[in-house]
Amino acid sequence: MARLSKSTLRTVRFYQQAGLIQPERRSQCGNRLFSARELMKLQLALDLREAGLSLQGIKDLFCLKSGCACPKEASHQMSDVLNEQIDTMQRKIAKLRKLREELSAMVSVLTECQSCEEGSFPLSCEKCDVLSNPELPRALRVLWHDCG
Repeated sequence: MARLSKSTLRTVRFYQQAGLIQPERRSQCGNRLFSARELMKLQLALDLREAGLSLQGIKDLFCLKSGCACPKEASHQMSDVLNEQIDTMQRKIAKLRKLREELSAMVSVLTECQSCEEGSFPLSCEKCDVLSNPELPRALRVLWHDCG
């Protein structure tokens, strides 16, 4: 299960103890044996966790359908929860894209710094023409420009 889910035995045990997956049976050697469905559940749980959902949020999502009286209620609730998660992910994606662009811009500026031959580094950065540009990425201002 750990190998197939690209996780660890500790992770498999953690999700089993959390009640998200259950072994079908044990082998003669005592190893826990899981069904293909449990593997899919674990993989989904791992993906949701990596996307930022809490363990409780994942549990709630897995149990949502069983807590509803009819398909209409279950589908509405599931859609609402999923739409909330989609909105949250969209905001995170936008933030990550912006940060990626900022860091890429910083790398571009730093290529100019590689040829710097000023002797009093890092103090010479304060007088640098490259770093005096008011359009410098925020990351560069924080991580490089203000280093002196």
